[in-house]
Amino acid sequence: MKVSIGVSNRHVHLTKEHLYILFGDNYELEKKNDLNQPLQFASTALVTLKTSKSKIDNVRVLGPVRNYTQVEISKTDAYKLGLNPPIRNSGDLESSSPITIVGPNGSIDISEGCIIATRHIHILPSQVKLYGLEGVEKVSVKINGEKGGIITNVYLKVSDDSYFELHLDTDDANAHLVKNGDIGEIL
Repeated sequence: MKVSIGVSNRHVHLTKEHLYILFGDNYELEKKNDLNQPLQFASTALVTLKTSKSKIDNVRVLGPVRNYTQVEISKTDAYKLGLNPPIRNSGDLESSSPITIVGPNGSIDISEGCIIATRHIHILPSQVKLYGLEGVEKVSVKINGEKGGIITNVYLKVSDDSYFELHLDTDDANAHLVKNGDIGEIL
């Protein structure tokens, strides 16, 4: 079956408390544009990711606010920052990498929360049933094209508010010359 591909660049999810520290009391995220996942959006807010080795400026904050602060980067970003974050599903932050997030009004040092996101497909429960994927945790996806290949260990992220889409980080996408809206095939 075919699945649309979304490329996920480095980004940050913030708690309300951390948002206020970085941007000021009562700051509200302003929507830059909607994301394909329902209710999710890229905000106009930008932060800097910082370690003792290096920094990355202009990292997008995604909304809405969450009940945990999470930084998602690629392995290439990790090399630049001198980090070795684990590959994890969103929200699985225990023993993940520490990092400093700098905003226009302040900064926060999180002791854990920086990850490389797993490859995953957002999928509705009804689609899991429709496509015969009950009980399946991971799939492989075939990518066509000049640098095509088979991407393994793609987790199914089942949720009632999902848009059917494969999420790859920029390293995976660049390795296969994939861009937003390209199509893969679940094997």
